[in-house]
Amino acid sequence: MDNTLHNLLTLVDQSCAASGKALRDFELEAWRQALACSPYLLTTVSQHWAWVETDFARTRWSKPLVWQDLEGLLEDLKQQGFDIDAQLRKLRNRVMMRLIWRDFSRQCRAQETVQQVSLLAEFCIHTAVACAEQELRERFGQPIGADSGNVQKLVTLAMGKLGACELNLSSDIDLIFVYPQSGQTEGGRKSVSNQEYFIKVGQRVITLLDKVTVDGFVFRVDMRLRPYGDSGPLVMNFSAFEAYYQDQGRDWERYAMIKARALTGDAADVAYLESMLRPFVFRRYVDFSVIESLREMKRMISEQVIRKGLQNDVKLGPGGIREVEFIGQCFQLIRGGRDAPLRCRGLMDALSASEQLGCLPADAVSELRDAYWFLRDSEHAIQGYQDRQTQRLPEDPDAQASLSRIMGFQAFEDYLVALNAHRSRVSRHFIDLIAPANEEDESSKRTWFWDDLDLEQIAALGFDDPAAVSAALERLTQSAIVRTLQVEPRRRLDLAMPKLLEVCARQSNASGTVVRLVPMIEAVLRRSAYLLLLIENPGALNELVRLCAASPWIAKQLSLRPALLDELLDLEHLYQAPDKHVLER
Repeated sequence: MDNTLHNLLTLVDQSCAASGKALRDFELEAWRQALACSPYLLTTVSQHWAWVETDFARTRWSKPLVWQDLEGLLEDLKQQGFDIDAQLRKLRNRVMMRLIWRDFSRQCRAQETVQQVSLLAEFCIHTAVACAEQELRERFGQPIGADSGNVQKLVTLAMGKLGACELNLSSDIDLIFVYPQSGQTEGGRKSVSNQEYFIKVGQRVITLLDKVTVDGFVFRVDMRLRPYGDSGPLVMNFSAFEAYYQDQGRDWERYAMIKARALTGDAADVAYLESMLRPFVFRRYVDFSVIESLREMKRMISEQVIRKGLQNDVKLGPGGIREVEFIGQCFQLIRGGRDAPLRCRGLMDALSASEQLGCLPADAVSELRDAYWFLRDSEHAIQGYQDRQTQRLPEDPDAQASLSRIMGFQAFEDYLVALNAHRSRVSRHFIDLIAPANEEDESSKRTWFWDDLDLEQIAALGFDDPAAVSAALERLTQSAIVRTLQVEPRRRLDLAMPKLLEVCARQSNASGTVVRLVPMIEAVLRRSAYLLLLIENPGALNELVRLCAASPWIAKQLSLRPALLDELLDLEHLYQAPDKHVLER
């Protein structure tokens, strides 16, 4: 390897000198570090030396690529006589060589790398869709909407990191294919349904991107996030798509849809699709049910980490990339329906909006941001070593030495100290926000039946008028809505009531406060996410009880308009009279 490295450095130096721009010392050192730390890059440069002579000697790879650069590179490959499959794969290899060099030689930061990989993926998807549609148009003509009579275009939804322009060096791309209207194709040798036509388009796009040839692949394509997953149709029209999310959409699909971004399709169709999905992803009311869902998702991931031995995985392990993402997206799902700044795709934008809205303190956001980019830099250093899809810390001493050098440390042990410090801070913030289910809560759910308390037990809790409290609880438990509750809302009620009674018992007019609050509890049962607000947010619960203890009018307003409970989350504004501008907004 040392001889190959020396020979390549000599070739780079000679090539640059021949172009009239001799290689400067810092450029030579950048090449030495990048080639020494990535056997993949060393092999790729050796095999495709002409790309270095053409690209680096001319531009020094000094700037990030733009769309027009990719168009030029693809056209160059086309002029060399390659078919579209080879063009896309060679383009990928050519661009990844440049991106890994810039990343490993520290000519750019992780923020640029993720944006550049995402740009490459988006360009390749655009090209693949255009190619597939052109190929099929000759046989089947154009797909026409039965209702509009307009030509239909495939809408390619980029999910996950591609949707947010956050792809890593070895990411899969998660896609969903949809089209506006059913109908038939017209103008070709054979007419088929729009469904059949777009399935063929989708299949061709996947082949163009995912199939492994002698030149490798472009991007691995994952279609499992579509409705019904692998068992569902490859493509859906808008009506079927909307019906699925209205009737069957699950919480994890809301999480996945936060980053969804349309890469292809007519602008008006894309706007309609986004407006259709927005109410599913961002609920109009503050939604604390998401905490339970994220907690369950995290539990499943943690079990996978233990089962597969992924504790040293910088993405899925404790304090890893996924936990930072959960923190940012937690607030998006809880409050995104009401607070527009949270309706963003990028994680850094979500963290900034959370700080701006007072959801997270500034020091927490700063620590999470620093940890996230340290982890993403680590991820790229791990993946770029051999162009492998992994986030696991290497065990091989050479790979450890390369990782440490790229990250700026003399020894792997020094790198681990810094890594563990970041992961520890992330874990602390994650537990503060999405703590594991409280054992005391589970115990109370099993053993304390709040709706079967006798007068002596109620008095022992500190209530001055046990009979009034007992009567109020009896009215609640015998109400039609409580007797017909489904399992999950009933579980939430059983968790919330002991907490509510405990806080009420500390008020000077404890019994009267319970009597005032019971109608409000009954009013929110049809939207039991508000019970989660009280379960998950002790500050909101305490404030609710304090206000209702002080004012029967406030208790009545809350029972009439449960959405007012949202205001309990922002105590700073709750006790400030709004000025004219606030009222206008």
